[in-house]
Amino acid sequence: MMKTIWINAVLLALAAPACAQTCRAIVFEDTPFTVCDVQAGADLRLWLNDAEGRLIGTPERLANELAEGEALVFAMNAGMYHPDRRPVGLYVQDETEIAPIVTAAGPGNFGMLPNGVFCADQGFAVIESRRFAQEAPPCRIATQSGPMLVIEGALHPRFLPDSDSLNIRNGVGVSADGQTAWFAISDAPVTFHRFARLFRDELGTPDALYLDGSVSRLIAPGLGRADLGVPMGPIIGVVTRD
Repeated sequence: MMKTIWINAVLLALAAPACAQTCRAIVFEDTPFTVCDVQAGADLRLWLNDAEGRLIGTPERLANELAEGEALVFAMNAGMYHPDRRPVGLYVQDETEIAPIVTAAGPGNFGMLPNGVFCADQGFAVIESRRFAQEAPPCRIATQSGPMLVIEGALHPRFLPDSDSLNIRNGVGVSADGQTAWFAISDAPVTFHRFARLFRDELGTPDALYLDGSVSRLIAPGLGRADLGVPMGPIIGVVTRD
């Protein structure tokens, strides 16, 4: 009962007008997903710490970051993080680089090259990390994660269709013209291969990036949803005004 009251209070504090809702439930290959569409020009933000340097990390603290008249359309994990919630790779917030890009191979999903960067400026892009480091495109916000899910229309070469590695997963894909980004989370455990096919075959994205796995969470007031879990590191989401 108390958990329900807490969730309802958080959703009320975050809620956007009904016309601003962009998240929808879909089913792809018998697996449920929630997909949130973002158009270029939307107020897409990254959050990590508050003005005093304290981790935001939770829906209720995120609500405190919204100004009067602002409301949250949705938010989710923006990438992988260290135990202290620092971003693992590149993190750019309000055109300021908080953490540098990492281009070396390494352990875990992040280090499964090719990995990539989601960049938002006038439009959106998902760019392979080493190419991003060479080109250094301007980004108002950027977050690095890995592995890439879709690379120029091809699935990551290490994904196996019959893999038994199943997890809740979230990620982002971008349209060919860079004007639309789709943020998706699986609502049931899914393989990398199926998750990548969601972006390529259902959403039609030529490039897509994995953001996080078993700790992935979605906050979507329009769906009455504020997933419970451990505090997040970087958070990405869309804000609107009343």
